[in-house]
Amino acid sequence: MATQTFSAVSASRPQALPRQAVQASAGAKAAVLFGRALFSAIFLMAGPSLFSIGTIAYAAQAGVPFAKFLVPAAGVLAIAGGLSVLFGYRARLGAWLLVAFLVPVTLYMHRFWGLADAAAAQTQMVNFMKNASMLGAALLIAIFGAGPLSLDSRASRD
Repeated sequence: MATQTFSAVSASRPQALPRQAVQASAGAKAAVLFGRALFSAIFLMAGPSLFSIGTIAYAAQAGVPFAKFLVPAAGVLAIAGGLSVLFGYRARLGAWLLVAFLVPVTLYMHRFWGLADAAAAQTQMVNFMKNASMLGAALLIAIFGAGPLSLDSRASRD
């Protein structure tokens, strides 16, 4: 049964699992909501800083092209995607916004390779891997959705 459910979800266009396939306990539902909140927190906390002159200057120094435009645009992606995933409203779209945020930020701002300073290289590698793990989580949400206790799950019941 689990294989059949997975193959239906992994078809060309993933769809939410039927309610009968997922009978999550109240604790499991709460854990999913808590997980979305923890995942979204970093984007919602960091997003506003992407509108500051200092952050824009730092990104320009790191080689980000058109930093005056792209860094605030990244802030919009982070905040919109973070709110979408947090509330589970159009969470798949919100997760894709976070993917669009994470890929360039990770590649431009956390280039650990080629840094001469070993401590700086290690710090950037840790941040690169942190972003890579968040990218993995965003891809999971983009494919499977927000789960229970979300505005998306409420809409599918109506």
